[in-house]
Amino acid sequence: MEKSKPVVVGIGELLWDVFPEVKKAGGAPINFVYHATQLGAEGYAISAVGNDVFGTEIIQELDKNGIDSNYISTVEYPTGSVMVELKNGIPSYTIIEGVAWDHIPLTQASIDLMKRADAVCFGTLAQRAAESRETLRTLLSYMPSHALRFFDINIRQHFYSKELIESLLELANVFKINDEELEMLRPMFGLEGTIEDMCRWFMKKYGLRYLVLTAGAEYSTIFSEEEVSTIPTPKVQVVDTVGAGDSFSGAFISSILTGKPLREAHEKAVTVAAYVCTQSGAWPAYPKDL
Repeated sequence: MEKSKPVVVGIGELLWDVFPEVKKAGGAPINFVYHATQLGAEGYAISAVGNDVFGTEIIQELDKNGIDSNYISTVEYPTGSVMVELKNGIPSYTIIEGVAWDHIPLTQASIDLMKRADAVCFGTLAQRAAESRETLRTLLSYMPSHALRFFDINIRQHFYSKELIESLLELANVFKINDEELEMLRPMFGLEGTIEDMCRWFMKKYGLRYLVLTAGAEYSTIFSEEEVSTIPTPKVQVVDTVGAGDSFSGAFISSILTGKPLREAHEKAVTVAAYVCTQSGAWPAYPKDL
């Protein structure tokens, strides 16, 4: 019998975004899963939390929001947190090191989950520590060949290198990057030409199925082998942009997995991300008409 829902997995950082007034659950790969889940996917998080109150609370948040938490390990490190400062709705982050998601263990249950996954999301940040890096690589090796391996580069602070980015691109078949990150890669990879030239270089070099380029308030473009879709970013009243890119990714992938054509999937991603920008935090409740 055919599966009724696509299986979507996020591997990596699970943490509290700590704002001046409040804390909200987040972490890019898990944000991705939240939004895919809101749009009908079966969502799972593979990560780790500490044996502390923050860990207990974030598991409760996952359960409350329809994300399966059975693949979250408890380890002897504190639950992750990030200090978020907002200026005109644009966040800057101070990311705490030596936390639980740096130490995601490899489990048989997670391996079994990956064998039936339709899509997985991962980024550079959770690869900063050896244990989580090895767990990710091993888990990806168990994925079915049809599955989408979504690499959201998500550059933060100093937690990246050319070698790490190259190694993750070799594991991916979908690459998401924003315009500022793409310019950072220009000298790193010795790239020349236009933005489109650089995107097509990555598509060809790494055999990608899709490349997703976002340019904040300006536009987004999605490349596949057959077509290119560009859509201007809608003008909205921004509360904050935390998790907006992840919501775009989750909406796009869940749409693709349910058989939508690229342009329609892109339109859904743009609509969802615009809505998330009008809300506070990475996991806003969805209105019925979204």
